[in-house]
Amino acid sequence: MEFIFWLSIGIIFYTFLGYGVVITLLSKLKKKKKTYPILDEEDLPEVTLLIACYNEEEIVADKVKNSLALNYPKDRLQITFVTDGTTDGSLDLLTQYPQVKIDHSSARKGKIAAINRVMPGIATPITIFTDANVMLNPGAIRHLVHHFQSNLVAAVSGEKVVQSATADSASASGEGFYWKYESYLKRKDAEWNTLVGSAGELVAIRTNLYEAPEQDTIIEDFVMTVRLAAQGYKVSYEPQAIATETGSANVEEEEKRKIRIAAGGIQAICRLPEALNLLNHPGLTFQYLSHRVLRWTLMPLALAAALVSTALIYDEGWIYGLALAAQIVFYGTAVLGYFKRNEVTSKKYFHIPFYFTFMHISVVKGWKRYWKGQQAVTWEKSLRAAGKIQTADF
Repeated sequence: MEFIFWLSIGIIFYTFLGYGVVITLLSKLKKKKKTYPILDEEDLPEVTLLIACYNEEEIVADKVKNSLALNYPKDRLQITFVTDGTTDGSLDLLTQYPQVKIDHSSARKGKIAAINRVMPGIATPITIFTDANVMLNPGAIRHLVHHFQSNLVAAVSGEKVVQSATADSASASGEGFYWKYESYLKRKDAEWNTLVGSAGELVAIRTNLYEAPEQDTIIEDFVMTVRLAAQGYKVSYEPQAIATETGSANVEEEEKRKIRIAAGGIQAICRLPEALNLLNHPGLTFQYLSHRVLRWTLMPLALAAALVSTALIYDEGWIYGLALAAQIVFYGTAVLGYFKRNEVTSKKYFHIPFYFTFMHISVVKGWKRYWKGQQAVTWEKSLRAAGKIQTADF
């Protein structure tokens, strides 16, 4: 039991704290990367902003206005909405804007099927994927394309920001806290070697390097960019290209997303054996195992094993008694957070323990859904918190 306890604690602390320390130190030891000049107006490449859209009637007009306001030469920016099975008024709204192109299919096959359908017809050298429910800062595209001055760069991920208010529900504040830490790790990953996966809310890719993921891929942005990294390309990270969205409307809506991502994580691990090749790319394999695989596989088991083993040996030493007490307090706080999960409050100290616990329960539910073949690839839209999205102004 003592061995199980220490092994479990080691996995937990390494996954959420230790890796952060290690990748920070590695990034500091890395030689300063080559810098590139700001591109002159005439040197900016042509890009396609590809916006996936499914039943986004309530926000699609704001998305069009946000896209048209981007600080990028209009003659080099093609804005394309790709819709799949849309049944609300989104299409009618989009037709009111002659500046955007619409590629619609009435058959609902899912986001990646829609993207795979239109990609062969895109002629610009850079394609930027984004979602209809996120807003971009004016300089987002300029910041993204800057990285493509390096021929080693195949893709660039932007920064996802979850808008958080002073008073929030557990889903919004927990998601916001999680993404702040996740953004830090991504920045350090990219500084040292390469980004491992990307946020589908905003990611740019060299169009000629696009390889269509399988039609049933759940987290296609992750699979697509990890495959590029495994081929020896660099996936860069640009924190000044910001995609802002509101948090989930409530915990029940956030659970949909978490379960889907967890199911997609297991699917990705099964489909990405090339990312586990220590001989070809030891750095990528180390990052992939530490930053992704552990979270989607061993973390929930380690949390359960730590609690059970501590309960069995708490009287064999003060450190085990202290560990048990700490877990009781933590999970007790999480239970209190559960009862306050959808209350809007500025007192967020219950939210973090609850969100952490809820996140790992969702991972287990994601395992179950994936192995039972119950995860659909079609859009499973989650309601977002109400409110006007405020974007950065740079």
